[in-house]
Amino acid sequence: MAVIHNTTLSPTKLELLTSWLPSRPWYDGDAREPRLARAGGFRLDDPDGEVGIEVIVVTDTSGPRPVSYLVPLTYRGRPLDGADDALVGTMEHGVLGRRWAYDACHDPVFVTQLLALIEGRVHAQDQDTSDTPDREVVRSCAGDGPTPVSFSAEAVADDDAGTEVPVARGLALRLHRVLRSAPDGRAVPPRGATGHVAGAWSLPDGNRARALFAVLHTSSRA
Repeated sequence: MAVIHNTTLSPTKLELLTSWLPSRPWYDGDAREPRLARAGGFRLDDPDGEVGIEVIVVTDTSGPRPVSYLVPLTYRGRPLDGADDALVGTMEHGVLGRRWAYDACHDPVFVTQLLALIEGRVHAQDQDTSDTPDREVVRSCAGDGPTPVSFSAEAVADDDAGTEVPVARGLALRLHRVLRSAPDGRAVPPRGATGHVAGAWSLPDGNRARALFAVLHTSSRA
């Protein structure tokens, strides 16, 4: 299990994301600088214990209405080969030293572990407490698994609402970057989906919202 260190980060994750988010095609904020608050998320474990994996929900209150974004990050002790375009930034960690933070959709460790979560082979972990499952994260899978992952960072594609990640022949993960709260509190995957992950986060008014975070589906691109 990943160990959560109670220490300092410079710059902070929110400072990194404030600079990075406006460069994304799915950022719903025109040219203004985001005003971000952490709203939720969870962690996944790297079986090799080398890569930190965190799925973060941040809420931007800089505009006329709050907008929540799903931002999965991986943290590495050295640069990830061939992933310069996916680098969010570097941080100095009070315990681990310099850490390279990446948009996790371009990191094979995250993609493999997210698929394992969907297939029920691993469990989501609490964002802030070591060795503690996150019970608000739910998943489903209609396949038999495990799916052999065939991942290429060059095939990952962003659009104005999310990120498409081919994971195997005929299969892709769709990450919902701009989160829309399910009106009845039930985040139901679309018809024909092979699997999904849903989770919850806190709204600025203190209420809890729930939405689909990622959907596994068939794709002619994968």
